[in-house]
Amino acid sequence: MVVQKPWLPVDLRLPAGPQASLGILAFEAAAAMSKLLSLHRSLSDQEVSRLRSDAMRSPGVAYLNSTDQAFLLRLACAELVVSLDAAAAAVARLGLRCGLDFGGVYACLKAGAPDARLDPLVAKGLRVKAKKMERLVAATAKLCSEMEALDELESAERKMSVRGWSRLSGPIPQHPQAAAAAAAAAQQQQQQLAGDSPGAESLRQELKTQQLKVKRLKEESLWNQSYKKAVGLMARAACAVFVRICSIFGPFVPGLPPPLPSATTDSVQTRLSKLLHLRSGKAKASSGPITRRDGPSRVHPPVTSNSCPIIGRPPPGQHKSPTNWRKLLDAPPSTVGGAGLDQQYANVIVSAEELLRMEAEGRQEEAAAERAEMYEMLPAKLRAAVRSKLREWWRDPGPLDEALARGWKDAVDRIMAWLGPMARDTVQWQAERNMDRTRRFDGAPLAYVLQTLRWADKDKADAAIVEVLVALSCVCWYEERRRGSVRLG
Repeated sequence: MVVQKPWLPVDLRLPAGPQASLGILAFEAAAAMSKLLSLHRSLSDQEVSRLRSDAMRSPGVAYLNSTDQAFLLRLACAELVVSLDAAAAAVARLGLRCGLDFGGVYACLKAGAPDARLDPLVAKGLRVKAKKMERLVAATAKLCSEMEALDELESAERKMSVRGWSRLSGPIPQHPQAAAAAAAAAQQQQQQLAGDSPGAESLRQELKTQQLKVKRLKEESLWNQSYKKAVGLMARAACAVFVRICSIFGPFVPGLPPPLPSATTDSVQTRLSKLLHLRSGKAKASSGPITRRDGPSRVHPPVTSNSCPIIGRPPPGQHKSPTNWRKLLDAPPSTVGGAGLDQQYANVIVSAEELLRMEAEGRQEEAAAERAEMYEMLPAKLRAAVRSKLREWWRDPGPLDEALARGWKDAVDRIMAWLGPMARDTVQWQAERNMDRTRRFDGAPLAYVLQTLRWADKDKADAAIVEVLVALSCVCWYEERRRGSVRLG
């Protein structure tokens, strides 16, 4: 007698083996790989130069956020480390399925353990592997969209089959011979119906083509890549990105482990191979110095420490408490982000920019609708401040002429020249952190939080937005009055 074993669900947490393919987890691996590519591009010489010369020294950042270069560097470094921690956590989860303890490797790397420090020479290995990672991410993103299209075609085919059988439904004859004859006739009619229905053959051909396309993309993407190859590629990239962060920000930001005092390419590669149990190629990197310039600080971030590393555990005997980088990114209550208004303020400023374009192009009806919608987005406190200032102005408006309207317009343009970019960067920064399906495979360089309204002084931001809205209202009123006088004339 054969005893039938009860059905047991598959435990997805169990290791799959180094040579097993990723399968459905290819999409998680592609998202992590895309984030590593984004960090790699954000740390290129060109992007670091742009951060230092444009972002940190822009008029909006200097006026609303801070002029303290050391503080802004800490913000940028903390954001990069937190993003890298998220990607490293995904790599560590995948590594457990093939027996690779990348969580421990990454913890040693962050703690600055002597046997885990890596020289910046490893960064060149990331650049050499970046093209391969880009190809794999692009193929996996294409596979995701094509599999969705395949699901839609299969659903359409099922609906067509159900409609065909529903047309043949009817009472079942009681007599056996009559029932058999009716079933044969129904089957014949179903075959004729399926063959003659418009679009049926075209749908089947499209479905077959789509299945072949999905099969080909599975071969080219991470779907058929082994755990060992995919995790090894991402593990080396994560280590190289962290080493690059240390080489760029280490001399200016406390809390990062120092680079090795002296190391040859071979010794670095040997250590890395030993840690990851994977083969390694030669690598090398270089980075330019960042000139430190201190200035008055308007916002003082909370600098705290945490005794627990983000991933894994430090090696035995390591008692150094790593910096809590995530805590450094918490905006204080005196800032726009601390009040939870950064996204709302950004939307108001972007709407004001759109309103200016509509007025310049003569789209009055659209401008009126945009202005009404923009005022609805304002918090109650800002709406009251705008109304109060407008009432104060209307008590003694003076001559409502073209020169006054031009002065308002110039004032709006001057403020929006530095306020508008910060609002657009805020929208981009928020979109990058929303893990929706349209952006999870986007490996473009990151927008830094120091460029956004999140760390902006709330009182200064409120005053700037009120000035813009009051001036915009005056400009719109002048334009409406001018157009009315032209029509009457």
